[in-house]
Amino acid sequence: MINSKPAIVDRFGRTHDYLRISLTERCNLRCFYCMPEEGIQLRDKSEFMSSEEVIAIAKTFVDMGIKKIRLTGGEPLIKKDVKNLLLELGKLPVELGLTTNAVLVDKFIDVFKEAGIKAVNVSLDSLDEERFNQISRRNYFQRIKSNIELLIKHGFNVKINVVVIRDLNEHEIPDFIQWTKNQPVHVRFIEFMPFDGNKWDWNKKVSFKEMLQIAAMRFGENRVLKIADKKNDTTRSYQIENFKGTFGIISSVTNPFCDSCNRIRLTADGKIKNCLFSQTETDLLQAFREKKSIEPLIRNAIFDKKKERGGAVDFENDFIKSMQNRSMVSIGG
Repeated sequence: MINSKPAIVDRFGRTHDYLRISLTERCNLRCFYCMPEEGIQLRDKSEFMSSEEVIAIAKTFVDMGIKKIRLTGGEPLIKKDVKNLLLELGKLPVELGLTTNAVLVDKFIDVFKEAGIKAVNVSLDSLDEERFNQISRRNYFQRIKSNIELLIKHGFNVKINVVVIRDLNEHEIPDFIQWTKNQPVHVRFIEFMPFDGNKWDWNKKVSFKEMLQIAAMRFGENRVLKIADKKNDTTRSYQIENFKGTFGIISSVTNPFCDSCNRIRLTADGKIKNCLFSQTETDLLQAFREKKSIEPLIRNAIFDKKKERGGAVDFENDFIKSMQNRSMVSIGG
């Protein structure tokens, strides 16, 4: 049946048809840029969406024109009953994807296939085991690398998400790109972004321009080829001449992509964030439990979206100190 409802549009005319749903705030890693060192406050499970509520709310979004859903966390695969949740969401007429740290991927390969998932994004911030363990505060490197190889073997479209932080892993950019020589992976270098508890400052960021310069120094400027970006892509994509895979840069800080944004974020506790950096949220879960229509809440929340980065024109340190936002793990990757 063709959806006859009007699209979800903000005041700047941007149509929103991509929903990212966080299934849980919990994670089996403790990456410092995502989770504060002291962790996050544990809350009763009643404060979070059940699997049934996730499915029902997702259906409302699909009825309103959502064409793509990506499941995130925390780590989405640790949510109770996630197998059934994946299979039910897989029945919806959308492109279904997943972002994971891949620790548990080997247990879900067949479920992914049955749910129709073709694209899996994996967070991996270093190819050096010791450094990865330092970043993640856990020791799952070998398991994650093995599970990435398993995903590739089974024909999934695999994207590797790398948060680049100065004096930590920026020197690994060429090594990650070299990985794309013989493997059909897409490596995405992500600028370090400010969130609650991750001690962000300008000195730790590596800009879009600098990442490209690092790639050109290693592989030669003429061999770094710009390739076409898809509509609404957050990534500026490139390929080294004659390499199988590709790489891209997500530059939310120094070169944002807000003009073409089509994303809505739904947190694990059922709140809309109309931008990753938004300092306001709209509670859908309470209204849903009170059997109220959540459609007007969705439309109003998106209509009120700021033009750029949640209203943050720049990320000067004084603004960051006063910024009221969640930690990344409680927003959803």
